[in-house]
Amino acid sequence: MDEIVVVAILTVKEGMSDRALEVFRPVIEATHQEPGCVSYALHRDNSDPDRLVLVEKWLSQDDLDAHFQQPHMAEMGSLAGELLAEPPLIVFSSAIPVGEPDKGLI
Repeated sequence: MDEIVVVAILTVKEGMSDRALEVFRPVIEATHQEPGCVSYALHRDNSDPDRLVLVEKWLSQDDLDAHFQQPHMAEMGSLAGELLAEPPLIVFSSAIPVGEPDKGLI
């Protein structure tokens, strides 16, 4: 099965960025320990400090499905209403290798 790349764009309510990072930190640390997690990296939009971008890579759809069942994900989901200004934009994708393999794939 192909690896899955997920990009989630999260717009945090104004003034809630520090709280969001506080909530995301243990979720990210726990996710790094999950089977099938290749990478799970949080970024801040350079033009909007209230927009966070999470880029994930999973070995398989089964691993990603198991991730969504983890208790730390349920906890994060329950806090989304408190932290987010709008529903997240989440894109699930599979790589299209183009060019040099070490540069054309995440």
